[in-house]
Amino acid sequence: MYRIFMVEDDKGILDEVKAKGAKWELKIYGVKNFRKIPEEFAETEPHLVLMDIGLPVFDGYYWCREIRKLSNVPIIFLSSASDNMNMIMAMNMGGDDFVAKPFDMDVLIAKIQALLRRSYDFAQVMPVLEHKGAFLKVENSTLNYQDSVIELTKNENRILSLLMENKGRIVSRERLMDALWESDCYIDDNTLTVNIGRLRKKLEENGLKDFILTKFGAGYYMEEERK
Repeated sequence: MYRIFMVEDDKGILDEVKAKGAKWELKIYGVKNFRKIPEEFAETEPHLVLMDIGLPVFDGYYWCREIRKLSNVPIIFLSSASDNMNMIMAMNMGGDDFVAKPFDMDVLIAKIQALLRRSYDFAQVMPVLEHKGAFLKVENSTLNYQDSVIELTKNENRILSLLMENKGRIVSRERLMDALWESDCYIDDNTLTVNIGRLRKKLEENGLKDFILTKFGAGYYMEEERK
């Protein structure tokens, strides 16, 4: 089932799209906090985004730019502001399509399905993982935090992805070493210690202190964040 992240503050429209999408095996997720759209985007790991323009806090153009820093996921703009200038703005900001409100629900579903086919029939999209406002782009081994883009080695990328996928749970040193072996990286216990130390230093230099925590005798973990 494809996951659709819908950035829409009109609950009536959101509920209507949810109901229609369910009939076509599309799982629609609405935004809960309009100040934390990138965090909710990363948590949802959607295959496609539906983006309104007129929103609380910041407009859809702003959030489109923020999502584009993290992912190439397809984005369809939905807006009653359907003049040529807004359509051009939407495309220039990274949108893939534009649907004017009020829209025919069957036409919207058809556009979603067409864009999903083009985007995923021959492509594999790697996830974006988030923790404490830092976004790990697994595909290109970078960690985005505030205005910084932190370049990661292959080992650092794999360590962070495993820890971020298991937030709130301890990942043993043995499991980390096994994961690095699986990705063709030769590593022993001492080498893992060195990699963790270098990674922590790199994170701290960019304002991410205590990003990776140690459970002595057990392994490493990241604190699960309170909702």
